[in-house]
Amino acid sequence: MHPINSRIILRPTDPARSTAFYRDTLGLAISREFPGGTVFFLGQGYLEVSGHSGDGGSGNVALWLQVRDLAATHRELVDRGVTVQREPRCEPWGLHEMWISDPDGVRIVLVEVPPDHPIRKDSRPPSD
Repeated sequence: MHPINSRIILRPTDPARSTAFYRDTLGLAISREFPGGTVFFLGQGYLEVSGHSGDGGSGNVALWLQVRDLAATHRELVDRGVTVQREPRCEPWGLHEMWISDPDGVRIVLVEVPPDHPIRKDSRPPSD
């Protein structure tokens, strides 16, 4: 498997408070916003604050790894004995995703971004 992009996904108990903390208190720059979430630049990676978790447990964090070919990655990981918790499928938001987890139960979301998906487009306003 060869990830080409990654992010940490945080499912906070209070999304508005967490978004304000990362945006206003820490001053992280926003990469993109979408209904229900904000993606911040985080050095060489990204931090996505989205969704909601009421339990405060380990399910509040996930790793998001973009791969070039999700079908090939699926075959490779199954051949290595990895248990797939959610088979590859196209999500309503247009990304192709598959879920696995590490030995401690941290969810790993493997993602293929289709060529026409908005995440591939530069949403910054044109510079003068």
